[in-house]
Amino acid sequence: MTYQQPGQYPSYPQYPGGGQMPVSAKPPIPSTVQNAFYLMISGAVLAVVGAIISLAEKSTIRSQVESKNPGFTTTQVDSAVNVAVGAAIGGAVIGVGLWLWMAFANRAGKNYARITSSVFFGLETLSLLAGLALSAGSAGSAVKVSGASVAVGILTWLVGLAAIILLWNKQSSDYFKPPQQPYGYGYPQPGQYPYPQQPMPPGPQQPPYGTPPQMQPPSDPWSTNPPQQ
Repeated sequence: MTYQQPGQYPSYPQYPGGGQMPVSAKPPIPSTVQNAFYLMISGAVLAVVGAIISLAEKSTIRSQVESKNPGFTTTQVDSAVNVAVGAAIGGAVIGVGLWLWMAFANRAGKNYARITSSVFFGLETLSLLAGLALSAGSAGSAVKVSGASVAVGILTWLVGLAAIILLWNKQSSDYFKPPQQPYGYGYPQPGQYPYPQQPMPPGPQQPPYGTPPQMQPPSDPWSTNPPQQ
């Protein structure tokens, strides 16, 4: 007694990429993040302007060092001036790098960049307060910060404040969320990619499921009449 093989079952649709669901695409850059990017580029430009101002005021710095330290030799005055100018230029170079790094990282939607930018803005606030103290001559320093440097520092702080407000805007929050990951490995999320509801037909000449096959009784060799003599 043999049974016929049932027909082939209908194949289910395959997902792209070897059965794995694709990760949801990142939303387009909102205008708030794009404007924050432009502001950060402006902050890098202001850092360069600050370095140029420091170089232009080298003679003013020398006069301040000589007036506050009349006992300094020429070598000591030169060293103090070089330290002050070098610190200003080094800080400007670091500032340009940080501004550009945060600008492109935030535009790419990196959430860590938004948090790091907020930390840098706090440090910029402390730097501005220190610059205001030096401009007033209340810190006991040999070098007094000029009004142009203070103006650039205030403008830089305002640019940073506007960028932080835009980055933490409600419109920017969805852009900084991580992309949605697939539900499990190779399985669709609930409600997505439903399987087709198709009945599985039986094979050709196959009895319906649940019905036992009809068996033919075996032939009895003794039931036939013997041949006539």
